[in-house]
Amino acid sequence: MASDVELDRALERAAVRLATARRVCVLTGAGVSAESGVPTFRASDGLWEGHRIEDVASPFGFQRDPRLVWNFYNARRANVRTVKPNPGHHALVQIENRWGDQFTLVTQNVDGLHRVAGSKNLLEIHGSLYRTRCTGCQEVVDRGLETLDALPLCHCGEMLRPDIVWFHENLPVDIWDAAQMAAHECDVLLVVGTSAVVHPAASLIPIAKRGKSPGATVIEINLTPTEASSFADIGLYGPSGQVLPKLVERLGALSS
Repeated sequence: MASDVELDRALERAAVRLATARRVCVLTGAGVSAESGVPTFRASDGLWEGHRIEDVASPFGFQRDPRLVWNFYNARRANVRTVKPNPGHHALVQIENRWGDQFTLVTQNVDGLHRVAGSKNLLEIHGSLYRTRCTGCQEVVDRGLETLDALPLCHCGEMLRPDIVWFHENLPVDIWDAAQMAAHECDVLLVVGTSAVVHPAASLIPIAKRGKSPGATVIEINLTPTEASSFADIGLYGPSGQVLPKLVERLGALSS
């Protein structure tokens, strides 16, 4: 973690750069949710209750044992019901309120905490625990965080699945296209709580860097330097729930 003096200087630089931006894009990852108490997807041994993640988070796993997959996602839904957005989530809402439709938040998280906090221009590129998708007619329905029957069915008679992008699946084309456009067009990209090792989400960082001339300023907000650091122009190292509110405060001071 950076010293107080280093963080103070970096915050000032970041606020000054943000203040001059016309378009802002944010990429968030699991670190933001972890500060609210949402466990990371993989356990330390890469397993969930003795099962490989691929068995509970892939189309092949769902075909083999849909009951196991639904039990896994019901447990995740139950956990998300117990947590709330943290100050980092709320700080991003304040930033969006300043930039309006010139702001885009791209998240890899499926817990819905950004939406609960009040984020509106939000692209959930990996899906959402709140929604289901029919394996037949493909209808997507917001079901909230209810615990569903082990094998819930659509009105068309086919089985429902979580509306989550699993391993071996592509991101939704329309959402991913919008995310790439937001990264390409932004003047500042905030990379928050993500190690930038999951692709294709991590590719938004170089897309922003080679976007509109002279390329976006990348501001990284993570506990420690990550893979994203090689692209970062400014690094703000510490908990996002502490750093983002400080950044919003500095930004407000520049405008007063």
